[in-house]
Amino acid sequence: MSLPANLFKRYELPPLPYSINALEPHISGQVIDVHYNGHHKGYVNGANATIERLEKIIKGDVTSYDVQGLLRNLFFNINGHKLHTLYWNSMAPSGKGGGAPGGYLGDLIKKQFGSFDRFKALFTEVMRSLPGCGWTVLYYDPETGNLEFTTFENHYNQHIAELPVLLIVDEFEHAYYLQFKNNRNGYIDAIWNVLNWEEAENRLRKYIK
Repeated sequence: MSLPANLFKRYELPPLPYSINALEPHISGQVIDVHYNGHHKGYVNGANATIERLEKIIKGDVTSYDVQGLLRNLFFNINGHKLHTLYWNSMAPSGKGGGAPGGYLGDLIKKQFGSFDRFKALFTEVMRSLPGCGWTVLYYDPETGNLEFTTFENHYNQHIAELPVLLIVDEFEHAYYLQFKNNRNGYIDAIWNVLNWEEAENRLRKYIK
């Protein structure tokens, strides 16, 4: 019995939910262009190349390989793709993004943190605490009804099992260096102007008891 040419469906680069320049002046179009068309596309291509090699192993065309290295590379690229997809949707152009959230999320922030300003200060502190490159994540825990923060380095995330992501912030240097150079805090301050609270609210509503 012959196997089909492609055993696994390939990943695709999703379209940006806004134009390249839509987040200006807070995040420059040049940054988004390089980040999306260079880095995110690279993770998609890397995942697909690893899947192709995995198919060759299954078919017996490749007999010498490092399975742990293969899986680590696959995980890194798939996670890079999926994290970036979450990241693009965690931002929105001025007029739609930024400000303070309303709805269930706004109420939950006030209940848990006392005020949006206190939440913002703590979330900013969490972002700034990340050593090196990685991500900062806002989760919701359906079991307790709590908002949870975490950071993780690179794409090997310390994910809290089952918790849905509400917002995610990319803190790799490619997310800001062309615009902010080594001033990561400037990027963190700027991103508050484009955070997509509507998207976070929609995600939260799926899990509110």
